[in-house]
Amino acid sequence: MVMQRKLRLRSRSDFSRIYKAGRSFANSQFVVYWMKRPETERFRAGVSVSRKLGGAVVRNRMRRVVKELIRLNADKIAERTDFIVIVRRPALGMKTKDLERSLLHALRKAGLLAGSQAGGSDNRRNGGTTVGRPRPQGHPHV
Repeated sequence: MVMQRKLRLRSRSDFSRIYKAGRSFANSQFVVYWMKRPETERFRAGVSVSRKLGGAVVRNRMRRVVKELIRLNADKIAERTDFIVIVRRPALGMKTKDLERSLLHALRKAGLLAGSQAGGSDNRRNGGTTVGRPRPQGHPHV
């Protein structure tokens, strides 16, 4: 079974809007960009796999696997949210169960699982990194 069409982000404008105005969280396998959308009832998801990760067969397989994991865990994902999952290279060699665990970790840290808080406590201590936020001026990168 495939993810329902109404739950998919497809247009370039939707992706661009989320990349520009949304927030993000990353672990070693996935980057998740998200944005709250009060006017929609359900969540909508998009999946992106770079050409750098492999040919069309590899990219399409990863896209299908991630969309299926989202579909299987749809009841756990917070409503009224648009999000994009970007697959990173370490995800390519992983088993589906490990991919699911990693995806749920990224969604939980992003605050996209029902009952979770956005951002978590200390992302570095918990194995994740925050992406796309400017560093304060005058502070060295640690």
